Amino acid sequence: MAVPSFKIIVLGSGTSVGVPTVGCHCAVCASTDPRDKRLRPSILIVHEGRNVLIDTTPDFRAQALRVNLERLDAVVFTHSHADHIMGLDDVRPYNFRQKAQIPIYAAADTMAAIRRCFAYIFDGGQKESNVPQLATHVIDGQSFDLFGLEFVPVPILHGSATIYGFRFGDAAYLTDHSEIPESSMNCLRGLDVLFLDALRYKPHPTHSHVDRSLKTAEILGARRTFFTHISHDLSHERAESLLPSHVRLAYDGLELTVEGRSR
Repeated sequence: MAVPSFKIIVLGSGTSVGVPTVGCHCAVCASTDPRDKRLRPSILIVHEGRNVLIDTTPDFRAQALRVNLERLDAVVFTHSHADHIMGLDDVRPYNFRQKAQIPIYAAADTMAAIRRCFAYIFDGGQKESNVPQLATHVIDGQSFDLFGLEFVPVPILHGSATIYGFRFGDAAYLTDHSEIPESSMNCLRGLDVLFLDALRYKPHPTHSHVDRSLKTAEILGARRTFFTHISHDLSHERAESLLPSHVRLAYDGLELTVEGRSR
């Protein structure tokens, strides 16, 4: 069985308020290192000329402009917090360009929250202006195929809430997790690229922190691990200098190639 190759582009590597944080003048928020400028967390997966987005952050428009994103083929959601869904309206230009609905994939509770937050999209009423044209698909824990790339939902804990990370090919993206159940750890073996939440150095009730994510990275043994959902507690240069060579900090604009292989 062939595992396809694809590209991952990090659109945002920051926490829910981004970095710099509004009104903050700490060393990281004032940094001139472009890797310390972190929009809200999202990645783009490029496969066979198709673009799959994970999460529509409030920064999605700026992220799309920065990478010159000219088409959007599907959106997959991890959960319904504001920093992961509130840019959804900005998919409208892709409806205009592509003259088609955009499929979106989310767990039932996340889809229900999206429908509440964006009721004007789904209420079926007559509109005086354009709204996003979306085809909704509820994820029930089963894997699904997008353009020849299999997406496997990976249940993770975000505080007391169960949300999804995703494995796709030999990569996995897990953001906003405080704990990874053992059953989910078993889905994350044999990876080339792994993204893990690493909010800060101190423990947090709903997010993983650097030491915990380092232990997770060691257990899972991915060839390359990248920390994401990073707050202003971490200076990119300083924090990365303290990490093992196979563990790096993600940064906005980072591009990775995941090579295909035969199983």
